[in-house]
Amino acid sequence: MNVRTLCLAILNFEDATGYEIRKMSIDGKYSHFVDASYGSIYPALNKLENDALVTCREESHPGKPSRKIYSITSSGREELIRSLLEPPAPDVFRSEFLMIAISAEMLPRDVVIKAIDTHKAQLQQELRIIEQIEAKSVHPSFNWAASYGMHCMSQSLKFLEKSRAKLEACACSNHDSGAGLAQQRHDADDLAHRSDAQMADQTGSR
Repeated sequence: MNVRTLCLAILNFEDATGYEIRKMSIDGKYSHFVDASYGSIYPALNKLENDALVTCREESHPGKPSRKIYSITSSGREELIRSLLEPPAPDVFRSEFLMIAISAEMLPRDVVIKAIDTHKAQLQQELRIIEQIEAKSVHPSFNWAASYGMHCMSQSLKFLEKSRAKLEACACSNHDSGAGLAQQRHDADDLAHRSDAQMADQTGSR
């Protein structure tokens, strides 16, 4: 699924300006579906207009610049349906928090605690945003998707709260962390020294 399909999906629900489409795609209610960049929206809209899949009209208001409003056409809706008939690609999930989590054993405990608290606050914020989207939507299918998102966020929060002590226990104290990192550097230097010595011996034996 690409930005072209995302633009058609947005316009299937509502007419919008290019700015509104870009805003909703990047950090609005449609940001959960397709990875869209700021620079990809307008080229996609121009191509859709050239292909007669969307139309564009200008609206003028006194004292304000004119706005270009995009609307989906019947051909655009057919194209959207064709695009959605394809099986979905796997969901993409990346998490800087999990990178910290898998490295917890070499991090100070206060760093791990702060990361957990930050991630928890981020999940709570995402949950509030999705709840607001669900409350304003009048489309049953959109409400179902919002409910799915809320369930995923809620379960993540429950797991984080229930198991955070285990992750915190993996971390070390600030003193131990410094000692551990120093030991890692010492071991690496020692290994490098031994490797150099072995190469020197091999070279001398020749």
